[in-house]
Amino acid sequence: MRLRTAISSMESFRQSSVRPLRGDCTLVIMAKAPKLGMVKTRLAQCLPPPVVTALYRCLLEDTMALAQSLGRIEVAIMCPASDRDDLTRLAGDAVCVVAQTGEGLAAGLTSVFAQFAVKSQQRVIAFNSDSPHLPASVLERAFEALATCDVVVGPTHDGGYYLVGAKTIHPGLFNGDGMGTSSALETLLARARSLGLSVRLADPFYDIDVVSDLLRLDAELRLSPPRAPRTAAWLAQWRQVVAQLKPTTGNP
Repeated sequence: MRLRTAISSMESFRQSSVRPLRGDCTLVIMAKAPKLGMVKTRLAQCLPPPVVTALYRCLLEDTMALAQSLGRIEVAIMCPASDRDDLTRLAGDAVCVVAQTGEGLAAGLTSVFAQFAVKSQQRVIAFNSDSPHLPASVLERAFEALATCDVVVGPTHDGGYYLVGAKTIHPGLFNGDGMGTSSALETLLARARSLGLSVRLADPFYDIDVVSDLLRLDAELRLSPPRAPRTAAWLAQWRQVVAQLKPTTGNP
């Protein structure tokens, strides 16, 4: 119900067509280094931490491949300062890795737009690191939407969001409580309204936080492994174990 309310109050672009991207687009992946005990902590409550760490690495590498498949865009990673060296080695020369200023997701998102939305009318999207199965067309339409609005947001089904984009930094947009919670989307949209910003919404989607997300992803990638081949290979290896886990919801 919460997600429906948010979507009904903003303009969606689900039915819009996709045009070729210009060279004024930057996709920034919000990432952590795949370190034991530091990623996917909710999944680590029911799977061995080394296995979960390997899953996160697969998700991140598939997300980088998705980003690079878009063509004429700049791809970067924003991360905690302590993770920069590890992620630079993982990403190689093709992706710029930038350390955020401050700690936490809000600081990371603020750093994305402070760092990359400095060029005139540069379209910048911050994208999570665990939705490599997202259709590329959704990202393309999100960039296109920024031609006609101040902010674009991709809602998740658990009340959060998997992407947020803008053409400039909007001070205060990511301030306050609610980051990383089931009210994150509502909080962001309310803050955008208070700042007088126009918002368009991408298709609702899901990221990989809990067992029910993992089961859903497994069902999808069985039908189309090339959407996220590294993640599909991980799921094939651990499918019997994952299938025995008790599904959980994404809400705290």
